[in-house]
Amino acid sequence: VHLMESGGGTVQPGGSLTLSCAASGFTFVAYWMSWVRQAPGKPLEWVARISNAGQFPTYEDSVKGRFTISRDNANGTLYLHLTDLKSDGTGMYYCVKGSNGKGKRGQGTQVTVTS
Repeated sequence: VHLMESGGGTVQPGGSLTLSCAASGFTFVAYWMSWVRQAPGKPLEWVARISNAGQFPTYEDSVKGRFTISRDNANGTLYLHLTDLKSDGTGMYYCVKGSNGKGKRGQGTQVTVTS
């Protein structure tokens, strides 16, 4: 299993980013996928999940309406589109194989929200 996140960066409050996760080494289309994040000094937090067929996106309450999870099964890529970012959006974001956010993670991509 190999997961490689990208797309992080520094944005101002209210800004947007799109994170990508390139997956390989397993049958991507067969698995639900998740995004989790870890803010400085805080535990890992599940953010969103999506079914193997790209259905049933589900979000943590604080990001509902602002984040969108999607996937491209033909290219083995998972996405997380972040909008209206707030300071509590700062952290390392990881894609995770599976629906509960506790599986294999990539190395992460850093998102920093600052004015």
